[in-house]
Amino acid sequence: MAHNLKLKKPLAVFDLETTGINIQKDRIVEISVVKALLNGEIESKTFRVNPGIPIPIESSLIHGIYDEDVKDCPTFKNFAKTLAQFLTGCDLAGFNSNRFDVPMLVEEFLRADVDFDIKNRKLVDAQRIFHMMEPRNLAAAYKFYCNKDLQNAHSAYADTMATFEVLCAQVARYEGVKIKNENGELYEPIQNDMEALHNLTASKIVDFANRMAFNAKGEEIINFGKHSGKRVVDVLTQEPAYYDWMMKSDFPLDTKRKLTEIKMRMAFGKK
Repeated sequence: MAHNLKLKKPLAVFDLETTGINIQKDRIVEISVVKALLNGEIESKTFRVNPGIPIPIESSLIHGIYDEDVKDCPTFKNFAKTLAQFLTGCDLAGFNSNRFDVPMLVEEFLRADVDFDIKNRKLVDAQRIFHMMEPRNLAAAYKFYCNKDLQNAHSAYADTMATFEVLCAQVARYEGVKIKNENGELYEPIQNDMEALHNLTASKIVDFANRMAFNAKGEEIINFGKHSGKRVVDVLTQEPAYYDWMMKSDFPLDTKRKLTEIKMRMAFGKK
């Protein structure tokens, strides 16, 4: 395979599979790099990695890599110098790479005591280009689903009618279409049924400001700050003053209401 990119230095396009999305706490379990060379050729390397920590089942279900698959693989530190050498002189590219993959990779190199400087590297994020050139707004959806140009955009009636037409077109287009869930099983997510559509698009909402969320078990967790990822009931039990702090701080009324509902539920012994 060849490429047609105009390059001044090799471009390393890479992707990571990890134990999770926390840059500080999580670790890489697989890295694949496709290096585009100045002569139009490409070369690639893929490394499986023993992260040194258990891989959560939620992550394994997404990328298909389990503890058993990597127990005999080298740790990142074992091949960090080899990888750094492969990336020497390369610019870096990926998909959502500037927000996740590059920071995670740099963090792993730092933990391995390998100098990996990105100051003189160009960073290219294909997701940013995608979102810029294929905007995900109402006008784009109206054109895609209804093949119409949105006139008088941002007037309430025009936007409302366009949204209604888009929703009708989405149901007509996708009803009965099967996709794979996180377990690899086929299912039909879009149904001409409002409860089903609610469960698809809004069932994970605790408060509309997203200061709280549901974990995989359907339990409310804090979604920001020092307690991020902890169950709300645990935080309120272990740090009762946290409730008063949130109620007195500049949080939306909806967030305060939902937090109060959880606190009242706890008071009546329903966790």
